[in-house]
Amino acid sequence: MTDVLNLFKKTGALLHGHFVLRSGLHSREFFQCALLLQDAPVAAKVCGELAERLRPYHTEVDGIMPTIVSPAVGGIIVGQEVARHLGTRHIFVEKDGNGGLVMRRFEVAHGERFLIAEDVVTRGGRVQETIDIIRGLGGVVVGIGAIVDRSGGNLPDFGAPFVSLVKMSPETFPEDALPPDLIGIPAIKPGSK
Repeated sequence: MTDVLNLFKKTGALLHGHFVLRSGLHSREFFQCALLLQDAPVAAKVCGELAERLRPYHTEVDGIMPTIVSPAVGGIIVGQEVARHLGTRHIFVEKDGNGGLVMRRFEVAHGERFLIAEDVVTRGGRVQETIDIIRGLGGVVVGIGAIVDRSGGNLPDFGAPFVSLVKMSPETFPEDALPPDLIGIPAIKPGSK
């Protein structure tokens, strides 16, 4: 297996400083997956490894394999590459303009099975939102995979198996409880808006 964490460092995709995560928490580290995935051979290798972790949940039922779904924007490349490796369809949910996600471009058949592919998970908010959308459209989520799980083991129960390539427990802080070393550093929000 590729040392994914070293690839993040080598490609400059593991940033250090003062960051505001999509969850609203502050952190000294930020995984900028776009910097990692901009190199197509690296994206193919890393997402191929994630596809292998998801393969046990990518099983045929009545002649149909699960579809890969990913939350925009960060998960789209991950989902496309995972789907390519598994030889299946990929769709995505996208931003609705109000901070949420919506299914706009694709149809979901009642009972259709899905694997969710994401780049980085901290609290699991986008994953849960994607699950809720799929279930609300009559789909069934049978597995979830992320390149990086930075939750420290604090993810909610998604109701489906969860796998990742990297598990970390980086410190995160609410805005009103920043450590002294971060107070004097301007916070940046480098992720997708």
